[in-house]
Amino acid sequence: MTIRGASCNARTCKPRGVDPNLRLSHAMADANDRHGVTLAEATRVWARIALLSFGGPAGQIAVMHRILVDERRWIGEQRFLHALSYCTLLPGPEAQQLAIYIGWLMHRTAGGLIAGILFVLPGAVAIMALSLVYVAFGQTGLVAGFFFGLKCAVLAVVLQAVVRVGSRALRNGTLRAIAALAFFAIFVLSVPFPLIVLAAGIAGYLGTRLGSAAFQAGGHGGTGAAGLSDAESLLGESVPAHARPDAAWSLRVGAVLAALWLAPVIVLVAGLGTGNAFADIAVFFSKMALVTFGGAYAVLAYVAQAGVETYGWLKPGEMLDGLGMAETTPGPLIMVTQFVGFLGAYRAPGGLNPYLAAILGGLLTTWVTFVPCFLWIFAGAPYVEALRGNRALSGALAAITAAVVGVILNLAVWFALHTLFARVAILRPGLGLAIEVPVPGSVNGPALLLTIAAVVAVLRFKAGMIPTLLACSAIGIALHLAGVV
Repeated sequence: MTIRGASCNARTCKPRGVDPNLRLSHAMADANDRHGVTLAEATRVWARIALLSFGGPAGQIAVMHRILVDERRWIGEQRFLHALSYCTLLPGPEAQQLAIYIGWLMHRTAGGLIAGILFVLPGAVAIMALSLVYVAFGQTGLVAGFFFGLKCAVLAVVLQAVVRVGSRALRNGTLRAIAALAFFAIFVLSVPFPLIVLAAGIAGYLGTRLGSAAFQAGGHGGTGAAGLSDAESLLGESVPAHARPDAAWSLRVGAVLAALWLAPVIVLVAGLGTGNAFADIAVFFSKMALVTFGGAYAVLAYVAQAGVETYGWLKPGEMLDGLGMAETTPGPLIMVTQFVGFLGAYRAPGGLNPYLAAILGGLLTTWVTFVPCFLWIFAGAPYVEALRGNRALSGALAAITAAVVGVILNLAVWFALHTLFARVAILRPGLGLAIEVPVPGSVNGPALLLTIAAVVAVLRFKAGMIPTLLACSAIGIALHLAGVV
């Protein structure tokens, strides 16, 4: 047995009287520290990722992949996809959970906390500021022009992410077929995301058990089309000592995080009772944190309906305004829930100043939405990491990753339909099929041309994300001043 990076193996280095399991534990701990990335350096990298995380989950995952795998070489291609596949199985924003997972792999609990908090911080601050402007001043013309241009750039970034992630994950015809079926299932048949994930996982697991090579993991043979191999990454192939399953640690960290998540909910419900805006926000978004499989788009209708019809937090159409904020600011799209909680508390402040109540309502929503993400990762990731070498499980996760590409493509198409067209119709050809199609006469010409220009810039000329976003937003303002939009 060889310890990566060591100058001798277990046979030649075995000291007399030393427990080999203890020696192996120390060797793994040393290997964990040998990646050479300090926590301070990692913090700067996670802050950079957070500020660049536009474009929803597709764009955010692509940013992480480019920086962590291609540029920094912290983690190999296959390990990245393995972690992503696990995170897609969880409720909540998979991109933020992926950041927590990799931060934890690199620098233990502190690394996971830093990565996860930084990932949502810029978006939370931005949406809080925009929400205050929204209720105080409404939508001014220049702001509308800015968001017009920014949406076109974000659409280009999402399409770039579909191409980038798909080229890495869809290694053969079988995986491409799974991605296509997943897209058809969710876009045409409206199959729930968890069922798509379950079906793909079963297909990958059974296919691997039956000897199919289609689901075999890549990334171990060099840095060609398969990307950076795990062995060539700074983290290496081995499981870090802190990432091995430890039931006692999982129970302790799970109890602490569950208390942090649920204690405010219990206090608010007990102290204020149901019917109070803060208690209702705490309970509703805590329940939502358990069912948000598939990301923000999967629960938008659920949140909008409850916010408008059940609780009266939103007026019809305001959900799209909040989604526009979330789509054009860094961080998870599910951050749109902060806007909903903000308006809910603003309109039912109790004895508080409406603006203070709104800020507290938004912060409460963010807390109960994102704290569970840390619970799922810290409690479960060690067990998933330990099973990384399990061929059948790896096959299941490879199939799930392929299905997620199809789901991300669905999000890109949905975004394109609602960005480039003023009206979208539902085509019902029979057999229970329902297909969203654009109304051609409602095409937004300036948006289409600006989006095409942005797509050409990022795909053909490899323009950077920030220059593209800034250029498109500036063009949007110019078009507004010219009276075009």
